[in-house]
Amino acid sequence: MSAPVSVVIPTLDAAGRLGPCLGALTEGLMEGMIAELVLADGGSTDAIAEVAEAAGARLVTAPAGRGQQLAAGAAAAHGDWLLFIHADTVLGPGWTTAVRDHLRDRPDQAGYFRLGFDAPGLAPGLVAAWANLRSRLFALPYGDQGLLVSTALYRKAGGYPAISLMEDVALARRLGRRRLARLGACAVTSASRYAAEGWFSRGALNLSTLGLYFLGVDPERLARRYARRR
Repeated sequence: MSAPVSVVIPTLDAAGRLGPCLGALTEGLMEGMIAELVLADGGSTDAIAEVAEAAGARLVTAPAGRGQQLAAGAAAAHGDWLLFIHADTVLGPGWTTAVRDHLRDRPDQAGYFRLGFDAPGLAPGLVAAWANLRSRLFALPYGDQGLLVSTALYRKAGGYPAISLMEDVALARRLGRRRLARLGACAVTSASRYAAEGWFSRGALNLSTLGLYFLGVDPERLARRYARRR
């Protein structure tokens, strides 16, 4: 059986940070899980082309913004399943087994990972706990938890919208609660921005942004607000 999963990673001047993310994917290559790697770049000025070539990845370009980039990466992918992860996310050991179990047991559902941070302490633990609770109670995983979805279901749901913020929430809502399940592995994301901006300040910003989105505020306006507050 051919490898079923196309991995799609959006990048923007991330060449120097991709190493750990790509390293964690080796497990999937060794297990025959990954069919291809697609880097969806939003106009980087770094060495992303060289990184893509060294990693054996296909490099596609799109207007900057995760929604646009993820949609372009998905359109270029050929796998029966799509695994979207961020450039600063590292899939934990055993992720391949969790993905294989999902493909076998829940082929009609999308999956997301449990969130963790690459930092110790109370604040990272509380923020991760809230994110995992939000995902389970409200079926609203964020992009830093990854998203595993069959290509057929992704297309049926309409894919990622071409917006600069909240594209992950928009797709989760399109999929619906019955089409989302937690995978039995962890996705560890970078704590650098939380540490720089303040754990609870950034958490409050994320929560207020989500609330405004649900109230109908335009995502592009939210993206500008988010950039100013960071």
